[in-house]
Amino acid sequence: MKKEGNEETSMESVKKFLEKEGEMAITMDGLPERFFEPFIMKGIQVDLLEPGRIVCSFKVPPRLLNGGNFMHGGATATLVDLIGSAAILTVGTPTGVSVEINVSYLDSAYPGEEVEVEVEAKALRVGKVVGVASVELSKKKTSKIIAQGSHTKYLALASKL
Repeated sequence: MKKEGNEETSMESVKKFLEKEGEMAITMDGLPERFFEPFIMKGIQVDLLEPGRIVCSFKVPPRLLNGGNFMHGGATATLVDLIGSAAILTVGTPTGVSVEINVSYLDSAYPGEEVEVEVEAKALRVGKVVGVASVELSKKKTSKIIAQGSHTKYLALASKL
């Protein structure tokens, strides 16, 4: 199959984007190990913490924006992961590994907009083996839902040795 000029350029652009070549690579190489969680979580304010329920808030920082200038879906999914995990921990269960994370994106959050993360970790189910948290991100001012997520974790069992 013969490649056209525009297709070739497009393929090269995709490769550069995925491999983070050039200037972006230099920036990425300078990052410390395990920077990801602090990168996402910096600025989170815990407003309520009780067994099975966490409410947090934050203003959307520029570092979490995508090319469209609103909060990146990956940042939203990471919040569902990390805050959902924390909610499962509030009921005294050991942490485990993610089995499934589901996020429905319903609206956008923009730079500086205040977002509330209600991790009603309705610890929907926290048993001996599996824990499930429900996470909702909404605009603090209007209560309009930005995203709804669920996070299922396989819980680490204590060793009987």
